[in-house]
Formats: sequence, C-alpha cells, structure tokens
Amino acid sequence: MSHAGHEAAGAAPAISTVGAKYVEPSATRILQKGEKIDDLFNRNLKTPYFVQRLSDRAYFFNGGFYTTTFYVGDTGVLLLDAPEGQGKSILAAIAEVTKLPVTAIIYSHNHADHIISAVEVIDASKAAGVEHVRIIASTKTAEKMKFLKCSLPAPTETVSWPKDSFKFDNVTVQFDAFERAAHCDDAGTFLLVEEKVVHLPDLLNGDQPPFWRFGTAENTVYYRLNVTQLGDLDWDFHVGGHGNVGGKEDIAFVKKYLDDIDVAVAEAMKTVKFGAGVKDMEKVNNHAELMVPWVASLGIKVADIMRPEYGHFYGFEFSVPANAEMLALSAVSYR
Repeated sequence: MSHAGHEAAGAAPAISTVGAKYVEPSATRILQKGEKIDDLFNRNLKTPYFVQRLSDRAYFFNGGFYTTTFYVGDTGVLLLDAPEGQGKSILAAIAEVTKLPVTAIIYSHNHADHIISAVEVIDASKAAGVEHVRIIASTKTAEKMKFLKCSLPAPTETVSWPKDSFKFDNVTVQFDAFERAAHCDDAGTFLLVEEKVVHLPDLLNGDQPPFWRFGTAENTVYYRLNVTQLGDLDWDFHVGGHGNVGGKEDIAFVKKYLDDIDVAVAEAMKTVKFGAGVKDMEKVNNHAELMVPWVASLGIKVADIMRPEYGHFYGFEFSVPANAEMLALSAVSYR
C-alpha cells in the first residue's frame, strides 16, 4: 500500500507530543537525543525520501510514510525491511552514504507492505555482483510465511524464537520476541546493539499518539505489554516503520496516553448506554444494529473526553475513536 504521490497539505504541522527540538534531516550529522525531523508529514508528500544518520553506522530511511533502518558495515549493507513502493528510494538513500551493496535483509514480520520491496533490492545487489543476499527472519516469521504460502523470497536463515542474536560485520543484532504480541503473532524487536538503534515496525510511531486501531494491532490486549518491553531494551533511537524517529520519551508519552484512554473508555462505558446512536428503534431487527452504533458512540465520547489534552496532536480525530472502540471491546471480554 504505497502512500506516495499526494499533494502537499496546507495545514500547519501537528504539535510535538514530546516537546521535541525539530531539525532538518541529515545523512551526515548524527541525530541527538530529543531531536526529531521537522515538518514530517509534508516531507512525505513533497519528497520521495530522506535519510537521517542515527549513529556511526546506522541510518533512518523515510519515504512515502514508511520508515526503515539500514546499517553500513565494512563489507556490505544490512537492510531491516524493504517497504512497499520504496525499493528505488531505499537504494538511492543507501547510495548517498556508501558504495557498498545490500548483502543482507531482515524481515521484521510477515506483513508484505513492510518487506515486499526486498525483491527489487535483491535484484540490485545481484546486479552489483552479490552472489548470495542473506534474508534473515525469526523462526516464527519463516514458519508463518511458509504456512501462508507467501510469494516473497523465503528467508535463507533464521534467528530462534523468542531470543537470539547474530553478527553482521561489526554489529551485534539482538532479536527479542514478544511473548504475547499485539501487532501480529510474529512481531519482535531487532536491536543493533553497538549502535543503540532498535527496529520494530507498527507498534508506535515517534512523535505521534498511537495510530488508528493501534497500528492495526491484531490483539490490542497485549499492546501496553509490548510498549513496556520495547522501552526496557537498551537503545537511543527507535525506528517504527512509520512516523518520526522514536526515543525513550515517546515510550513515556504513549504509556501516559494509554493510562488516559483507559480512564476515558471506562467513563464512557458508564455513560453511553447500549443501543446509543440508533436512529430508529422501530426499524431495528438485529443486535448488530444496536452494537455498531453503540461502539461508535463510545469512540466519539472518548475523543470528547481526551480532546482538551490530546486534540492538537497528530491524527487525534481519526485515531482516538477507533482506538477507543478496540479498548471498549477488549474491556467487555477481559474482566
């Protein structure tokens, strides 16, 4: 699902969730803690991509509202995911900082929109003389791809679930699975240990509240646990698959958001009665027609409660109602 090719927006950029210092992206200057990339939304609309250096050898790629990580080693480049529609841009971004080809690709999880451009990258590496491009994934991701008969190139090697590590040139890549994953069942973190950069798409985005439906989480129940596990790792920067560069300050913000939305959902469930939102009870002949408007009404109520504190943040009006709906349904099930 590519997001490129849209007109630039005229609205002012959203306010930082963490009081960030905004800077222009730089492929040479290492980002400092507390800094974020400026005008991110419009950069995604106006420019095909940009690169931000995160450490001596690790880089943040952004293009078409997708982000990913690459590490420049002594003998080649390690690419962590290759998002949809971004193959050419990723190759151009890497060429800005090194002449070395991609020799290894990590699949963070089996969602095609984050890994489908691997084919394009592999073809470019082979054209550059790389005989064998390593494709690395967790054992669970590899098994899932096989079970679902995934059409993408299969992993050539795996890291063991739930915890493992391997070396790529001079960097240690540490894998930590989620015992109970929110986004999808094969989600886990890939930490470039010496660079203090962690790669984990689709859990949270830097400088933003949780995205619509918590980043399309398959199981919202475990979302908070995953955020805590991510925050407990030793890193300076998080690359989240979308959004800005993340820091530990984003973990703190999201935890507070989760506390506040839980309180708001509980309050809404006390005041918004089942069947709220139904326009004409005389025409109702099924309970889905009672349930769906009720859940939507809960989402609207929660947004109203949270708007004074969170309404000026990125995506509030579209994300909070949907997130509230998911939490309300979880609250019905888990007591």
